[in-house]
Amino acid sequence: MKTITVPTRDQVSTDSQLLFDVMQKRLGKVPNLYATMGRSPFALKAFMNLEETLNAGAFDPKEREAIALVVSEVNECAYCLAGHTMLAIKRGLTKEETLEIRKGVVQDPKLNAIVQLAKAITETKGNPSEQYLTQFYEVGFNEGAVMDLIGLVIVRLFTNYVFALTNIPVDFPLADSIK
Repeated sequence: MKTITVPTRDQVSTDSQLLFDVMQKRLGKVPNLYATMGRSPFALKAFMNLEETLNAGAFDPKEREAIALVVSEVNECAYCLAGHTMLAIKRGLTKEETLEIRKGVVQDPKLNAIVQLAKAITETKGNPSEQYLTQFYEVGFNEGAVMDLIGLVIVRLFTNYVFALTNIPVDFPLADSIK
């Protein structure tokens, strides 16, 4: 089987190079996962646009990181767990909270409803038990927030699957195991 590797800037198209420049400016580097997506400027641009658009939706940065963590835990994505643990801590969650989120049970009722629904959507491939949706609505979310949540789950599935298929080197500190 052909191995997909992390390309250098010179190994990708001019369109991908421009996207790499945006990431370099925003993040200070081009993470290996994004660089690998850059083998297709269309895939990378679609990913970046979807993520940026959803970042303006119903969820704050901590909640988005919680969704990323629980989805990546379900999918056993070491790359995304590493990157999103680091981001979650930068956005104000404690290391202990990141571990609780990954286990799927959080003390805060609102965050717990988000985590439970995201986890259930991921585990059931979009067919969660009604109790998770009810709990989500009971803490104040609406149908628009459900659509945003589905979008954020899809964004993470994309990155989780890129890593699963490529097994590229993780260029963030590894997340602790919850097992």
